[in-house]
Parts: sequence; structure tokens; C-alpha cells
Amino acid sequence: MTLATAPRTPPIESRLPRVGTTIFTVMSALAAEHGAVNLGQGFPDFDCDPALVSAVDDAMRAGFNQYPPMAGVPALREAIAAKIEALYGHRYDPGSEVTVTAGATQAILSAILAVVHPGDEVIVLDPCYDSYEPNIVMAGGTAVHVPLVPGTFAPDFDRIAAALSPRTRAIVVNSPHNPSATVWSRPDMERLAALLRPTGVFVISDEVYEHMVYDGAAHQSMARFPELAARSFVISSFGKTYHVTGWKVGYVLARYMADASHHLGLAAFYQRKRDLFRAGLERTRLVPLPTRGTYFQCVDYSAVSDRSEEDFCRWLTTEKGVAAIPLSAFYADAYEQRIARFCFAKKDETLAVALDRLAQL
Repeated sequence: MTLATAPRTPPIESRLPRVGTTIFTVMSALAAEHGAVNLGQGFPDFDCDPALVSAVDDAMRAGFNQYPPMAGVPALREAIAAKIEALYGHRYDPGSEVTVTAGATQAILSAILAVVHPGDEVIVLDPCYDSYEPNIVMAGGTAVHVPLVPGTFAPDFDRIAAALSPRTRAIVVNSPHNPSATVWSRPDMERLAALLRPTGVFVISDEVYEHMVYDGAAHQSMARFPELAARSFVISSFGKTYHVTGWKVGYVLARYMADASHHLGLAAFYQRKRDLFRAGLERTRLVPLPTRGTYFQCVDYSAVSDRSEEDFCRWLTTEKGVAAIPLSAFYADAYEQRIARFCFAKKDETLAVALDRLAQL
């Protein structure tokens, strides 16, 4: 006689036991539950260019629906190489130096897995995007956290130099910077080049906000600097540039990329929104920090509350109807500064509603 047993799922032992639900998921869920204006997670609430949708439709109808070459469709890699050369003066070989991935997050993971081995160290500059450290851990490496200068969020090259060791395999640099909205300057890049010159350290350069640099400044890509380009993985994003963060696919965009106005006009597009949002913040008790790039605006809320950053953002979402992200979520040690981050990549009317609510604080 055979006794029936219930199906059993073997226990799953995560390789990333410290990684739980992200603050972005938590705050977006709270915003939906409480009908709050979601200025927390960084995605637009407006549509992309209809011409882009038409280009995707045309490509699908033309039969571009099957597996591409592993590194990406050659026409797209050619278009990416041409775009980078036109912007930054560095010519990458589209056949051997350009890879298309399913989003920039996968590109960062791929770069880390390619060069980081068990026992290696990777320097990350806090506050930073929350995927960096789990990627390093997946590769068997150790993340070495070096804080940016509090208040200005400028790179602290003395501390970076002190963190370099024979085990250092790479450093992750993000400019324009999420979450602080700061931008590295040419002298910053030259200082980094000098610091790394005697080492074999790679640079993993997260440049997804490259077209969102304001007030007439130029984005300082690693590709502009031959010495840095030679040791860098330069990572950018179709989703951020073309307002399609959910697509996570790029090869259908080659025809659309040929019109440079789509990316060259992006800084002016978002600078107008930045200025609109910052002007509205003057009606509030929140103190805006400088925003030189990205579509994020950090604010000091010390005049409003003495709550911790996460508690303040939860209260702001559930009680006041505007979702934000605590800056402490981007620090390994949850460093507190009473700063919250808003995203202004929203319709003007969305920003107006949020600003009216913030003015009541």
C-alpha cells in the first residue's frame, strides 16, 4: 500500500539573505494604498514619443521578433558606437566593445560578474543605487563603502585612495548621481584617472542619466578620457533617455536613435521640470539641495520634522499624500541627514498637486 504525500517544495537558501523588499517597492505600495502622489520611485508618469512606439511596431511587423545575436543586433551596436563618438569623441568597436543588455541594471551585473572574482574588493561610493552591493556579493566579492562628502556629495579622493588595496578589483562611479543629483566635473575625472593610474582597477561607470545635466554643463563620461575609457565599462540606458523605463529592451531602437534631437533635447526638457519643481518648493518649508543632473530633487526637511528619514517618508506618504524616498536607504549603514529624495519626472499637473500638498507642511 502506497501512502500519498503532499507535494513539497525544497527550502530555498538565498545567496543574498540580507536583501529584502526594497524601499522603492515599499514606498510605491504605500503611495498606491493611500492615494499619494508618487514622487518616490524614479519613473515618468507621461508617455514616450509616439514615433518611438511606431518604430517598435514597425520593427515587430517587419519580423524582428526572434533571438538577436548575443551581444545585440549589429545595427544597434553601430548606432550606439556612432552616438558615443559624436558625443564624447571616443570610437568604440561595435563588433567587440559594445554590448546590448536587458536594461542598465543587467549591464552593471554583467560587468561585475565579468571582472570580479571571489575575494576581490569593489569600492562603492555611498549613497548609491541598491543593486551594486548584491551584484558584488553574487560575484563572490566584497563591497568597500566609501562615503561621498556629506552635504555636497562630492567624491572624497583621500578616502577613496585609502580604500584602495591589492585586493581592489573595481570602483563603481555614478554620475550624474542617484540619489543626490550631483555631477562629477572634469577635474574630478582627472583626479580619478591619476589615482587609478598605477593600479589595475576597473571602473564600472553608471551613466544612465548622461543626458540630464543642467545649466549648460557637459556630462563628463569616462569615454571622454582615454586613460579612463581604457579601464571602464560605460553603462547607459534607453529607458531613462527615451521615457520607457519598463521596456528593458533596446534593439528595436536603432532607427529612433538616428535622430540625435531625442537625446540632445533631454537636458532642456528636464531642466524646465527641475526649475518648475524647485520654484514650487519655495512655497514650502523644505530646503532644496542643488540639482545639477538626473531627474531627482533632494530636500532637507529639518524645519518640518525631527523624524528619521524612513519614518518621515512614510508619514509624508500616508498622512500628507506625497511619496518620497529616504536618502538613508542608499547608505550601507543607513546614515541619517534628514534628507528625502523626490522624482520630478512627472507631468506638470502631477507636480502641481504634489507641491500644493507639500506647501501645507
